Amino acid sequence: MRPLLCVLGLLAMMLATPAPGYEKLRLVADNWPPFTDASMPGGGLATSIVTTALARAGYTSGVEEAPWARALLGVSEGRYDVLINAWYNDSRASIGQFSEAYLVNRIRLLQRKGEAFRYKRQSDLYPYSIAVVRDYAYSPEFDRDTRLHKVAVRNFPSAVRMLAAGRVDLAVEDEYVARYNLQRELPEVRDGVMLVEPPLGENTLHILVSLKHPGHARIVEGFEQAIAAMKADGSYARLLRQHGF
Repeated sequence: MRPLLCVLGLLAMMLATPAPGYEKLRLVADNWPPFTDASMPGGGLATSIVTTALARAGYTSGVEEAPWARALLGVSEGRYDVLINAWYNDSRASIGQFSEAYLVNRIRLLQRKGEAFRYKRQSDLYPYSIAVVRDYAYSPEFDRDTRLHKVAVRNFPSAVRMLAAGRVDLAVEDEYVARYNLQRELPEVRDGVMLVEPPLGENTLHILVSLKHPGHARIVEGFEQAIAAMKADGSYARLLRQHGF
């Protein structure tokens, strides 16, 4: 009888303990097409890359879409394990562990067509109101410059509509995100604004793993190893092509 009880006890322990390599992670991202969007194939380019890499590292994933501020709060509180699309800043490093970069975003300003505007340096922007997405991190220099007149909005579509309507002077966004959204705007918005040269800068895109997750360092390490393997075997480049990049 005792051997049978030992076997049953061992089976109960095995069932109660998740099998290593098959943990389900709670992923979150805001709606940021073409990088993250639940309605797009694979959830968008960034979601496709991240879920593929995590799967190769041995994790299954459930993805939820939430407004940016709520997604960031959820990571800080441990309600989400992984933020898919994070630009680096120091305050975020206090709530999660950043991976190495897996994509690069080119940050561009937008202006209304027909208006005289030129800039060479950040100080040239001081006279203008600039629509920015609330809680986004564009660059350390841009984010901490209190002389910039930033108008916080919920998302880029709100920003570009305010720009077209004359309620702000400029807007700022990743070039691919701006082009994608402009294609879906009404003609008076789409044809009323334009991208500005030179680019404001480049941002690297990372996952941010909640420090509330006890295995955050292991998740980041596995993700980075999987990304390196994907680049080596060509699957990373195939995902870029599939999403039109």
